[in-house]
Amino acid sequence: MSENNKTISAPIIGMTCASCVARVEKSLKKIEGIENVNVNFASEKATFQINDNKVKYDQIISTIKDAGYEIDLKKDEVNNQSEKEKISQSFKDEFEQKLKKDLILSVILTIPILLLSMGGDLFNNVFTIDQTNKILFLFTLPMVFITGKRFFTITWNNLKHFVVDMNTLVAVGTGSAVIFSTIISLFPSILTSDHVYFDTAAVIITLILLGRYLEAKAKSKTGTAIKKLIGLRPTTAFVKKDGKIFEINLSQLKIDDIVVVKPGSKIPADGTILNGNSSIDESMITGESIPVEKKINSKVIGGTINKNGSFEFKVTAIGNNSLLGQIIKMVEEAQGSKAPIQNLADKVASIFVPIVILIAIITFITWMIISNESGMNTALINFVAVLIIACPCALGLATPTAIMVGTGKGAQNGILIKNGESLELAHKISTIIFDKTGTITEGKPVVNSIYPKDISEDDFIKYTASVESVSEHPLGEAVINFAKEKNIALESVDSFLSLTGKGITGKINNKKIIVGNKKLMEDNYITVESTDNIANTVIHLAVDGNYKGYLSIEDPLKESSISAIKKLKSMGIKTVMLTGDNNSVAKKIADETGIDEFKAEVLPQDKADMVKEYQNKNEIVAMVGDGINDAPALAQSDVGIAIGSGTDVAIETGSIVLIKGDLQGVVTAIRLSKRTIRTIKENLFWAFIYNTIGIPLAAMGLLNPMIGAFAMSLSSVSVVSNSLRLKRFKN
Repeated sequence: MSENNKTISAPIIGMTCASCVARVEKSLKKIEGIENVNVNFASEKATFQINDNKVKYDQIISTIKDAGYEIDLKKDEVNNQSEKEKISQSFKDEFEQKLKKDLILSVILTIPILLLSMGGDLFNNVFTIDQTNKILFLFTLPMVFITGKRFFTITWNNLKHFVVDMNTLVAVGTGSAVIFSTIISLFPSILTSDHVYFDTAAVIITLILLGRYLEAKAKSKTGTAIKKLIGLRPTTAFVKKDGKIFEINLSQLKIDDIVVVKPGSKIPADGTILNGNSSIDESMITGESIPVEKKINSKVIGGTINKNGSFEFKVTAIGNNSLLGQIIKMVEEAQGSKAPIQNLADKVASIFVPIVILIAIITFITWMIISNESGMNTALINFVAVLIIACPCALGLATPTAIMVGTGKGAQNGILIKNGESLELAHKISTIIFDKTGTITEGKPVVNSIYPKDISEDDFIKYTASVESVSEHPLGEAVINFAKEKNIALESVDSFLSLTGKGITGKINNKKIIVGNKKLMEDNYITVESTDNIANTVIHLAVDGNYKGYLSIEDPLKESSISAIKKLKSMGIKTVMLTGDNNSVAKKIADETGIDEFKAEVLPQDKADMVKEYQNKNEIVAMVGDGINDAPALAQSDVGIAIGSGTDVAIETGSIVLIKGDLQGVVTAIRLSKRTIRTIKENLFWAFIYNTIGIPLAAMGLLNPMIGAFAMSLSSVSVVSNSLRLKRFKN
């Protein structure tokens, strides 16, 4: 993305079915300077990239208005995520309230219409049939021009653009019944009939309004994950300045501010503890229920809850740049994305309404031909039934509602899924490749033994730790910590050179020091002692070309590794481990965890090639790594899973990110993917079956239009409700 481009996510007002999605997308794609357009029916939002130099907001607003909809770009001008959500929610609330008012009025008007239509002998002594029809007409007028106005207005706008959608079906169906009945009631010389269908039109409008209201309420529940995440932030923070403590609004908090956190309060931003200690509940971010102990230099996450002690911390990240801010952004983008499985539903929805109208016309003509005296009545009622029972809405909601709930549920468990494609692909994974250090193991190696040769232990440690002190490798940190424990002072290092996957060289007091693996020693023509039988990582030392021994480093397994790998294997997934360590270390870890295959002495730059090897065997490959050293392999894999711990996780690197740093998250992510895809397939199945069975029954005259309206409304609500069942998903 160029520096002039930015991503916009804005509410679209007026979308009522899957056909609307295609129209909004098509309209936005026509504007030069807009790309990567994605419109989500369930969240009622459009997400797209815009070039500020080419496109003006007024142009976007007018283009969407011409298509028959409204777009709210005020939300994009607000930087605060909480305010953005409030603006977005206010539009949804306004729409729901208008829908509710129309529904109530519609019910009030429908009751007398039904009583007059079905009262039989009850009103015969009061009104003549002609008078009853005229009264029904008067009650139906406000339903057409007030409560049902939306259907006719949208249809008229659609026709001006030569398009049809769900509203067209409702408008044509109810409009036909009203016009037919009006002519009979007011102009009997033109058309006579024993029946009028004001009650049919009224009930259809009422039931569809009821369905849309229930659908809107249900859809709002699919986005509760975002609301909960935003609600984690406190509204104020206690900042310490010049020895005094001030309470300020969260929006006034700045980087490097010193914040005081009291017991039981929420932490307002990311930061590092300066003094004090406490245990912190991070379950809302990581999914880990056990409070985490924190002390000086520990990192804290904004939105988490301080349990007991008081402490002060220095702010390192705020707002959208904090871990919580990044999570909210990622979940929003994921919930607005599409899964490949949705493509079929989109294609069907795009041609669905024209096909239904054609079927309805054929139904009308057929019944006019085969019916006798009641030809017009029968033809009209079956024509209306076909139009009303057809429901592209269920098709449009089947996938996005499940993805919204699924990605939201993942976020609540510390699993961030970047898009619908990753969520869908995860359930197809056949091979998982793990990096060893920091993924299967703790990533906190410790020196467990040293074997100096012709050198004192102190000098061995001094030379090794001094050279490692200018390295950022985790193994180097283990050596440095070992030197600190032994109270050995480090020397300054000159001519430092890091050789990826091998080790490091440098000079101390004009002596050339080489610290690294066997390969590095061999490259420098130095013969080392055999360490093939040592099942730990080995670091060799050479001084001025003379071999000086080695030390052994152990990296403990994570508690969850063995059980997680066992569960993955029980799913039929092949497990593979890559490591730069020697064969003995790799075999030891593989034996302890039950890993199927392992590759030892793999250089970081070769990991992507290893992923490609398995992909060439037609495997769907997931790569699990820390997201920093494994970035190329994560990018090469079909599903890149970045694993970290709290603020240390590299969110931008994986298509799935595990904040908790626990391999159980891999198992949960795959299970969640399987459950979500199963839900999507159930939704699509019922949506297709409903229309496949309902439309022919209506065409054959076996369904009353009022029953059709009820069934159509129920189909959309049932799809959303089925998606909401994902909220009950457990690890």
